[in-house]
Amino acid sequence: MDTLQDQDLRSEITPGEVLIAPLPRVTIQAFCETPGVAAIMQAAVADRRMAKTHARIQMGGPAAAVEAFRTAPTPNVIVLETVSDPNALVAHLDALAQSCDSGTKVVVIGHVNDVQLYRDLIRRGVSEYLIAPLGTLDVLRTLSELYAAPGAQAVGRIIAVMGAKGGVGSSTLAHNIAWTIASSLDSSTVIVDLDIAYGTAGLDFNQDPPQGIAEAVFAPERLDANMLDRLLSRCSDNLALLAAPAMLDRTCDLPEDAFDQLFDLLRASVPTVVLDVPHLWTAWAKRALLAADEVIIVAEAELASLRNTKNLLDLMRSTRPNDSQARLVLNKVGVPKRPEIDASEFSKAVGTEVLCSVPFDAQIFGTAANNGQMIAEVQGKGKVNEGLVQIASAVTGRSESKRGRASLLEPLVAKLMRRKA
Repeated sequence: MDTLQDQDLRSEITPGEVLIAPLPRVTIQAFCETPGVAAIMQAAVADRRMAKTHARIQMGGPAAAVEAFRTAPTPNVIVLETVSDPNALVAHLDALAQSCDSGTKVVVIGHVNDVQLYRDLIRRGVSEYLIAPLGTLDVLRTLSELYAAPGAQAVGRIIAVMGAKGGVGSSTLAHNIAWTIASSLDSSTVIVDLDIAYGTAGLDFNQDPPQGIAEAVFAPERLDANMLDRLLSRCSDNLALLAAPAMLDRTCDLPEDAFDQLFDLLRASVPTVVLDVPHLWTAWAKRALLAADEVIIVAEAELASLRNTKNLLDLMRSTRPNDSQARLVLNKVGVPKRPEIDASEFSKAVGTEVLCSVPFDAQIFGTAANNGQMIAEVQGKGKVNEGLVQIASAVTGRSESKRGRASLLEPLVAKLMRRKA
């Protein structure tokens, strides 16, 4: 029987949507027989969720796989496309089983919807049987589910927020969006400040934690769920912060995969993770942006922001073909006496709709920043807060909570709350 907590965790996922978790560091070899399936496999291998895998695609089908592994070790996953009759496929699988290493998973892509064949394949240890034609997401979902623990909760959503240029207010919006998701949309959330040297999340939330993201990044060999629990600081009932130290005692020339372990732990632990990505273009910043489930680009209505926004959107269209398009937010709209590009013209130039135009309000934003508060705490109603709810709802697929019941926190955040209460 499901527990109340199980039901609550499942409610974090938008109805009809299942997030696909990135695959771990595994080796995959696919043996295709038709150009169509080979093309789908190529598209799947190029997807961001396969970034850690080592994959190889070749033609020849099951017969080629049998020959390839007579003397060679088998990979973690073998994908076989077959157009032959069921008896021939079963014979090839039996031959492959003679040389298949323990732990190797086999996925078969067929062109016949045959229940009896499916049962025979499952009985022989095949992990999954897919029927062509199929899409790239079908392949990604199947491969991802091979490594999902039985009964594991749904994978968390990572939302990356980045400014099209410095000074556009992307960090302020990222922090307030995370607050809105946690408070108005009732989803357990962690805000991660990736600007290790100059991050402002601690200031915005009026927090000065002794530990934060630096301990996770500079000592990755020690990072696990328990350590992550200790590094998080409490901002509200539903929101925790992984703060930046904002110190210049060491540089941040980090490797491309510096944050991978941290993101994997967060994704497995909490329904919503908001990344405050600094405006720089290092290998790790690019990886964090392109690997997120949702991306928000914050820009101002002027020429430099327009150029940079278009470049970012073009990059993401080419590298994230299987993901939703990045969201565009115009910030500081309506600064007195400043000429601005109209939102419709900005949208037309960059090729995407403006999700929200956040009005310039020096009084509200200045008061919130100086007091270490969120916009909703300074002014609970108004156009700015309405815009934040609109953005938060769009990237999470959730509507504003009616607060009909007390929130049951995700286990990691709940454990943190109990410890620090």
